[in-house]
Amino acid sequence: MSIPQDFYSIPVTLADGRKTSMADWQGHALMIVNTASQCGFTPQLETLQELFAEYAPRGLFVIAVPCNQFGAQKPGSNDDIVTFCSTTYGVEFPILEKADVNGENTHPLFAYLKGDGPDVAWNFEKFLVSPQGEVVARFDSRIEPDDMKVIDVLEDILPI
Repeated sequence: MSIPQDFYSIPVTLADGRKTSMADWQGHALMIVNTASQCGFTPQLETLQELFAEYAPRGLFVIAVPCNQFGAQKPGSNDDIVTFCSTTYGVEFPILEKADVNGENTHPLFAYLKGDGPDVAWNFEKFLVSPQGEVVARFDSRIEPDDMKVIDVLEDILPI
């Protein structure tokens, strides 16, 4: 899979089936996370929602990308995923359709996010992207979304 050159031209599909591109979030700080609903890290969805609620007025979007590549911990349809996230964790941030983050069918978004770096190791890896579309940080699953390491980088890239 080749790495896209322009972050904002990467095509994505929302969980509701609407096709768009990363340009929808141009000019915002982004936290992009591969998620799963049957994982030990799944409660991070609540923290991600809290961050989204707190920082959205300053230009943050959290974007979830459900992935079933790690222990088949994200079963179900896109509708099932959205329902689970909203009813269980109150998620209001954008959720994309289920996608592969590694391997032959890696979604172009994750090809860009990983660049020449290693494959995604597990569910709930977090990528911070600047308003200019540059990947500025990557945090593994064990790092909570509200860890000060994450917040420090986030504060540096928030547009407002």
